[in-house]
Amino acid sequence: MVLQLVEILAPVFICVGLGVAWVRMGESFDTPMVTKLVTVIGTPAMVFYALATANLDKSLFMQMGLAALLANALFLLAGYILLPLLGMSRQAFLQTLTFPNIGNVGLPLCYLAFGEQGLALAIAFFVVYLAIQFTVGIAVVSGGFSAKTLLTMPVIPATLLAMVFLLSDTMVPTWALNTTQMIGDLTIPLMLFTLGVSLASLKLGNLRVGFGLASLRLLLGFAVAMLLVWLLDLQDEAAAVVILQCSMPVAVYAYLFAQLYNQRATEVAGVVIVSTLMSVVSLPLLLLYVL
Repeated sequence: MVLQLVEILAPVFICVGLGVAWVRMGESFDTPMVTKLVTVIGTPAMVFYALATANLDKSLFMQMGLAALLANALFLLAGYILLPLLGMSRQAFLQTLTFPNIGNVGLPLCYLAFGEQGLALAIAFFVVYLAIQFTVGIAVVSGGFSAKTLLTMPVIPATLLAMVFLLSDTMVPTWALNTTQMIGDLTIPLMLFTLGVSLASLKLGNLRVGFGLASLRLLLGFAVAMLLVWLLDLQDEAAAVVILQCSMPVAVYAYLFAQLYNQRATEVAGVVIVSTLMSVVSLPLLLLYVL
């Protein structure tokens, strides 16, 4: 079991560590360009290939989407209630509880733990969750709502196109599969490396706030996941993927949004850093539980 954990976690932590080391050595890294490359080209290609080739039961795919929708709603509700009780601003800190790192960490972890099937399930969860976070999540931080953000996300048409092939049992042309597979294979390493670069660039804020909200994010994530597994009667890989995705540390996007909309970015950065460090312990425990 220990060897299995190492085989799953080592690639994740090594890729993130390489990103951190790259920055610490004083090397340059065009984070905006790479982020755009991953967002506009890499992730849509990976999503299309994974879904178009997945041997997924259609009802299971819908279940994963529903799990993502309910998870987001429960995180929002919990944060809306708990943050004022803790004397914290909803607008500044709600995203730290509702924005787990289901992309940079969640997708590779599910892939390494459960293979192509795990990645397809994780992507079904990821796409729905991401659509909500980039609309409702941004609205919370910015104080305004824009449907334009959702409509301009390249991952949405890629998902819809893959679903057309999946639901109609139509064969995808081999050239399209080969192309999206080749491009998609770049995405996970770039995600992890960029995460390392981003973490190395953040400044640790209030440690008490960081530790408190990071602990709440991880505990709340696991509690919500267990509720969803019971509520939706999820089994095997589907249950494991929901538990892993819900229990991820805070995404770097939470900091980027806080910085963009001037919402106590230094303290949010502290939550991102502390939760990521805590995941060094929490992720092996989660894998021991779900494997």
